[in-house]
Amino acid sequence: MSLSILVTGGAGFVGSHTVLELLDAGHRVICVDNLCNAFGAVDAKLPESLKRVQELTGKNVTFYDVDIRDKNGLREVFKKHQIDCVAHFAALKAVGESCRIPLQYYQNNITGTSVLLEVMAESNVFKFVYSSSATVYGEPQKLPLDEKHPTGNCTNPYGKSKYFTEEILKDLCESDHRWSVISLRYFNPVGAHKSGRIGEDPNGEPNNLMPYISQVAVGHRPCLKVFGNNYDTPDGTGVRDYIHIVDLAEGHVCALDKLARGDLKGFVVYNLGTGCGYSVLDVVEAFSKASGKEVKYEIVDRRPGDVATSYADVTLAAKELGWKAKRGLKEMCEDTWNWQRLNPNGFSGAN
Repeated sequence: MSLSILVTGGAGFVGSHTVLELLDAGHRVICVDNLCNAFGAVDAKLPESLKRVQELTGKNVTFYDVDIRDKNGLREVFKKHQIDCVAHFAALKAVGESCRIPLQYYQNNITGTSVLLEVMAESNVFKFVYSSSATVYGEPQKLPLDEKHPTGNCTNPYGKSKYFTEEILKDLCESDHRWSVISLRYFNPVGAHKSGRIGEDPNGEPNNLMPYISQVAVGHRPCLKVFGNNYDTPDGTGVRDYIHIVDLAEGHVCALDKLARGDLKGFVVYNLGTGCGYSVLDVVEAFSKASGKEVKYEIVDRRPGDVATSYADVTLAAKELGWKAKRGLKEMCEDTWNWQRLNPNGFSGAN
C-alpha cells in the first residue's frame, strides 16, 4: 500500500535514512525540517541530505523549511497535501547538551510535538510514529531492557522530554480512540548508507560517540574524550546497544506498514536495538580495524546523565513488526568510515 507520509526532521541523520527507505518501499514523502541540525545549501531547494536521497532513489521528495512549533506553517503543509501518516523525528537529541540547556529541549521536544499533534487532529490525521529513546528507562533495574521496564526515572532532560511526550501520547490515545500511535524506543543509531552518500553530519562538536570517533580518524579532532572508565562494566567504560541506521530506518517502514493495515488502535511501544551491548573501548577498537586508523582517546570525568549499561530486549518488535536488526558492529564501523572518508567535511563539502 502506497502512503503519503509526512516526515518531520526529515533532513537529519535518522530522518534522511528513513526517507530513503520509505521511498524505496514505494511511499510518497513530504518533509519538514528547520535545519537546526542539518546542512541546507542557501541556493538549493532541498537540503543536501535529501538531494542525495533523491539521487539514490530516483524519486522526488517534497520539502518545507518549517519549525514544528510554527502552527500556521504546519497547517499550510497539511492543506497542500493529503497526508496518511506522520513519522516524527524532529527533536534536539544530545544527553549532555540537554543538561546544559534543558528549557530548549522541553520547548522543542515537548511543545513542538504538542503543536504537531494539534495540527494533525485538525487535519483528521491520526496515525503517528514517534521517535522515542531508550533513555526513557532511566537507570536500568534489569537487563536486557524490555518494553515493560518502568519508565520515567530519567537521568537527563533529553530522556525526560521523550518520557513526557510518551505520556502525552498515552493520554491522547485514551481520550480519543481515533489515534493509532507507535513509539519506537531507539537505542544508539550509528553507521551510514552503504553508498557513503548520506550519513551522520552533526553541526559543531559531535555529541554522540561514533561521529566523534570518525572525526578523530579522519584528522578533524585530536582525540576522543571517553567519559569515565570506572563504571561497573567489563572495561569500566559505558556499554550501549548500537544499531545500524539502515536497520533503524527499516524498523520505521515496518511500523508505518502496521499502522496502514489498520490493525492497531491506541498507543504501543517497541524497542529498536540489536540486543547486544558494546563498550566505548569495544567501539574504538572495531572502528580502528575498519578504518585502518589509530583512534587516540583520553579518559575524562563522567558525563552528567549517563548510565553504565543499556541494551535492548528486541523480542516484541520481531514478533509484532516482523523486524530484526541484521547488521553488526563491524558493518556499522565500516559504513561510518566509508561515509566519513568520502565526505571528510560532511554535507558542507558537497560534491
